[in-house]
Amino acid sequence: MPSDSFTLRPATASDEADIKTLIKLVRINPMDLDWRRFLLASTPDGGLAACAQIKPHADGTRELASLAVSPAWRGRGLARRLVEALIAREARPIYLTCRSGLESFYQKFGFRALEKDELTPYYRRLQKLANTMMKLGGGAETLSVMRLDE
Repeated sequence: MPSDSFTLRPATASDEADIKTLIKLVRINPMDLDWRRFLLASTPDGGLAACAQIKPHADGTRELASLAVSPAWRGRGLARRLVEALIAREARPIYLTCRSGLESFYQKFGFRALEKDELTPYYRRLQKLANTMMKLGGGAETLSVMRLDE
Protein backbone atom coordinates (compact mmCIF):
# COMPACT_ATOMS: atom_id res chain seq x y z
CA MET A 1 0.00 0.00 0.00
CA PRO A 2 1.42 3.42 -0.90
CA SER A 3 2.31 5.96 1.75
CA ASP A 4 0.26 9.14 1.95
CA SER A 5 3.17 11.25 0.69
CA PHE A 6 2.62 13.02 -2.62
CA THR A 7 3.63 16.23 -4.36
CA LEU A 8 1.50 18.57 -6.45
CA ARG A 9 3.20 19.78 -9.61
CA PRO A 10 2.38 21.04 -13.10
CA ALA A 11 2.40 18.36 -15.78
CA THR A 12 5.19 18.15 -18.33
CA ALA A 13 5.17 16.71 -21.84
CA SER A 14 6.60 13.47 -20.47
CA ASP A 15 3.43 13.03 -18.35
CA GLU A 16 1.04 13.03 -21.32
CA ALA A 17 0.83 9.25 -21.75
CA ASP A 18 0.37 8.67 -18.00
CA ILE A 19 -2.44 11.25 -17.86
CA LYS A 20 -4.26 9.55 -20.74
CA THR A 21 -3.77 6.13 -19.14
CA LEU A 22 -5.20 7.30 -15.80
CA ILE A 23 -8.18 9.02 -17.46
CA LYS A 24 -8.93 5.80 -19.37
CA LEU A 25 -8.51 3.69 -16.21
CA VAL A 26 -11.09 5.69 -14.25
CA ARG A 27 -13.42 5.88 -17.26
CA ILE A 28 -14.00 9.61 -17.54
CA ASN A 29 -14.15 11.89 -20.58
CA PRO A 30 -10.96 11.36 -22.60
CA MET A 31 -11.42 14.48 -24.76
CA ASP A 32 -9.33 17.67 -24.58
CA LEU A 33 -6.49 16.26 -22.50
CA ASP A 34 -3.85 18.93 -23.11
CA TRP A 35 -1.05 18.12 -20.64
CA ARG A 36 -0.14 21.84 -20.35
CA ARG A 37 -3.35 22.50 -18.39
CA PHE A 38 -2.92 19.68 -15.87
CA LEU A 39 -1.89 19.71 -12.25
CA LEU A 40 -0.64 16.36 -10.98
CA ALA A 41 -0.24 14.60 -7.67
CA SER A 42 2.99 12.62 -7.95
CA THR A 43 3.99 9.65 -5.81
CA PRO A 44 7.32 9.63 -3.95
CA ASP A 45 8.85 7.59 -6.80
CA GLY A 46 7.58 10.06 -9.43
CA GLY A 47 4.53 8.08 -10.53
CA LEU A 48 1.14 9.60 -11.26
CA ALA A 49 -1.35 9.27 -8.39
CA ALA A 50 -3.95 11.83 -9.52
CA CYS A 51 -4.59 14.64 -11.98
CA ALA A 52 -6.99 17.45 -12.86
CA GLN A 53 -7.14 20.38 -15.24
CA ILE A 54 -8.84 23.70 -15.87
CA LYS A 55 -10.17 23.47 -19.41
CA PRO A 56 -11.07 26.62 -21.38
CA HIS A 57 -14.09 26.61 -23.69
CA ALA A 58 -14.74 28.62 -26.84
CA ASP A 59 -17.42 30.68 -25.07
CA GLY A 60 -14.87 31.91 -22.52
CA THR A 61 -15.97 29.67 -19.66
CA ARG A 62 -13.45 27.57 -17.78
CA GLU A 63 -14.14 24.10 -16.43
CA LEU A 64 -12.58 22.10 -13.65
CA ALA A 65 -12.24 18.79 -15.48
CA SER A 66 -10.50 15.44 -15.74
CA LEU A 67 -10.22 14.93 -11.98
CA ALA A 68 -8.91 11.39 -11.70
CA VAL A 69 -7.35 9.51 -8.79
CA SER A 70 -5.64 6.17 -9.21
CA PRO A 71 -7.60 3.48 -7.32
CA ALA A 72 -4.52 2.71 -5.19
CA TRP A 73 -4.40 6.34 -4.01
CA ARG A 74 -8.08 6.99 -3.23
CA GLY A 75 -9.12 8.15 0.21
CA ARG A 76 -5.92 10.10 0.87
CA GLY A 77 -7.11 13.62 0.06
CA LEU A 78 -5.54 13.94 -3.37
CA ALA A 79 -8.74 15.02 -5.13
CA ARG A 80 -9.38 17.63 -2.45
CA ARG A 81 -5.84 19.02 -2.71
CA LEU A 82 -6.00 19.19 -6.52
CA VAL A 83 -9.36 20.98 -6.48
CA GLU A 84 -8.18 23.45 -3.83
CA ALA A 85 -4.98 24.23 -5.73
CA LEU A 86 -6.70 24.68 -9.09
CA ILE A 87 -9.56 26.87 -7.88
CA ALA A 88 -7.18 29.02 -5.80
CA ARG A 89 -5.47 30.28 -8.95
CA GLU A 90 -8.49 30.71 -11.23
CA ALA A 91 -10.83 33.65 -11.73
CA ARG A 92 -14.52 33.02 -11.22
CA PRO A 93 -16.83 31.61 -12.34
CA ILE A 94 -15.49 28.06 -12.69
CA TYR A 95 -17.78 25.34 -14.01
CA LEU A 96 -17.63 21.57 -13.70
CA THR A 97 -19.67 18.58 -14.74
CA CYS A 98 -20.05 15.47 -12.63
CA ARG A 99 -22.35 12.58 -11.90
CA SER A 100 -25.17 13.75 -9.62
CA GLY A 101 -23.85 11.50 -6.86
CA LEU A 102 -20.67 13.58 -6.64
CA GLU A 103 -22.37 16.94 -6.03
CA SER A 104 -21.76 16.80 -2.27
CA PHE A 105 -17.99 16.47 -2.80
CA TYR A 106 -17.86 19.64 -4.89
CA GLN A 107 -20.26 21.57 -2.65
CA LYS A 108 -17.52 21.51 0.02
CA PHE A 109 -15.53 23.89 -2.20
CA GLY A 110 -18.45 26.24 -2.82
CA PHE A 111 -19.71 24.81 -6.12
CA ARG A 112 -23.48 24.72 -6.55
CA ALA A 113 -25.62 22.74 -8.99
CA LEU A 114 -27.15 24.91 -11.69
CA GLU A 115 -30.76 24.89 -12.79
CA LYS A 116 -31.48 24.47 -16.51
CA ASP A 117 -32.20 28.17 -16.97
CA GLU A 118 -28.74 29.03 -15.57
CA LEU A 119 -26.82 26.87 -18.05
CA THR A 120 -24.82 28.30 -20.92
CA PRO A 121 -25.78 26.89 -24.34
CA TYR A 122 -22.73 24.57 -24.28
CA TYR A 123 -23.59 23.07 -20.90
CA ARG A 124 -27.30 22.86 -21.77
CA ARG A 125 -26.49 20.73 -24.84
CA LEU A 126 -23.95 18.64 -22.95
CA GLN A 127 -26.31 17.93 -20.07
CA LYS A 128 -29.17 16.98 -22.38
CA LEU A 129 -26.98 14.59 -24.39
CA ALA A 130 -25.31 13.05 -21.33
CA ASN A 131 -28.58 12.56 -19.47
CA THR A 132 -30.13 10.86 -22.50
CA MET A 133 -27.16 8.48 -22.73
CA MET A 134 -27.16 7.82 -18.99
CA LYS A 135 -30.89 7.06 -19.05
CA LEU A 136 -30.45 4.67 -22.00
CA GLY A 137 -27.65 2.98 -20.07
CA GLY A 138 -30.04 2.25 -17.23
CA GLY A 139 -28.28 4.44 -14.70
CA ALA A 140 -30.11 6.31 -11.96
CA GLU A 141 -27.70 9.23 -11.91
CA THR A 142 -27.75 12.32 -14.09
CA LEU A 143 -25.10 14.78 -15.21
CA SER A 144 -24.86 17.78 -12.92
CA VAL A 145 -23.44 21.10 -14.05
CA MET A 146 -22.01 23.07 -11.15
CA ARG A 147 -20.48 26.52 -10.83
CA LEU A 148 -18.22 28.27 -8.34
CA ASP A 149 -18.97 31.99 -8.25
CA GLU A 150 -16.94 33.28 -5.31
